[in-house]
Amino acid sequence: MTASPRTQDGTIGTVPFGLERLGVVMAPLPDAPLEAWGVLNPASARKGDEVYLFPRLVAEGNYSRIGRARVIRDQAGIPFDVERLGVVLEPQDAWELHAGGGGVEDPRITYLPRLGRWIMTYVAFGPLGPRIGLASSADLERWERLGPVSFAYDPRLATDLNLYPNKDALLFPEPVPKPDGKLGYAVLHRPMWDLWVARAGEGDRLPAGLADPRPGIWVSFVDAAAVEADVRALARLEEHHVVALPEHAWEALKIGGGAPPIRIPEGWLLLYHGVSGTLVRGWQLQPDVRYSAGALVLDASDVTRVVARSPRPLLEPELPEERSGTVPNVVFPTAIERVEGDGSAAYEVYYGMADSRIGVARLSRTGPQA
Repeated sequence: MTASPRTQDGTIGTVPFGLERLGVVMAPLPDAPLEAWGVLNPASARKGDEVYLFPRLVAEGNYSRIGRARVIRDQAGIPFDVERLGVVLEPQDAWELHAGGGGVEDPRITYLPRLGRWIMTYVAFGPLGPRIGLASSADLERWERLGPVSFAYDPRLATDLNLYPNKDALLFPEPVPKPDGKLGYAVLHRPMWDLWVARAGEGDRLPAGLADPRPGIWVSFVDAAAVEADVRALARLEEHHVVALPEHAWEALKIGGGAPPIRIPEGWLLLYHGVSGTLVRGWQLQPDVRYSAGALVLDASDVTRVVARSPRPLLEPELPEERSGTVPNVVFPTAIERVEGDGSAAYEVYYGMADSRIGVARLSRTGPQA
């Protein structure tokens, strides 16, 4: 992939990246009931020299928990296996449970240096469908729920974002400029107008000024000082803005955030997923879709502004493990960790494979920095 960000004087630079598969790093154990429907879509976190994954563990009936596992490497340093370390989050609160089941799903983890804590965003599958949950940890072992995310009413949108299912939340690791010029923590997320319409049985109810009903990537903010005074402030977001909507054929149905954004010289690099195919209305598994992975670069001084975008996927479902599983034809990046040691900008990307396994790939530059 070669993304081309616009520089401050309006000229075009290039930010070339390549992505190389390294293999399967985690697959369900045949005798593990908690993994009967797969292990997938992990968060990741680095502590000292170790990288930990926090996979979604899916039991029969699509009942999901969040586990913890230590990445095991071969002599060349390539991840190839994990050591399972139990479950860190299980559905227990009313907003994580629904009739016949529930779930805590698809976590992402960001370390906030100014707080000295890791923050997990996850999908809580409760009575109203998918909602964003937050949890905090100082040691990656014990996690404290911060509650479901709520969205302050924004009169510009003429609607209440709390009405809509939401998922794919990603937190920036440091404060960024808000639209009002102050510093704030930013959370990317994906409201789903189409699922709200399916549930409510009514016509489209889109925010004011939004003509495209397809789900895309949004960003909301919270004042940095408020978060650093009380981490629970992260659960109350405001100043909501659309960042990106589907543009290309490989993402024709919808797009959503993938791994948490990382800072590069050109801005913030964001891996995301795009979906094509045919969607079935409602919450059931989707057998006729195709999930691929691409990249955006967001302006460091204004994260509502996209300065680069992949016209083609970085990764598409091609391997047997990516084409056959609980949901076929899916690659779904959810975690990224910098590879230390050689001084170059390289990252390990962990991704879901057909909603059944976890793969790992290496993202690295293939040319000079812009």
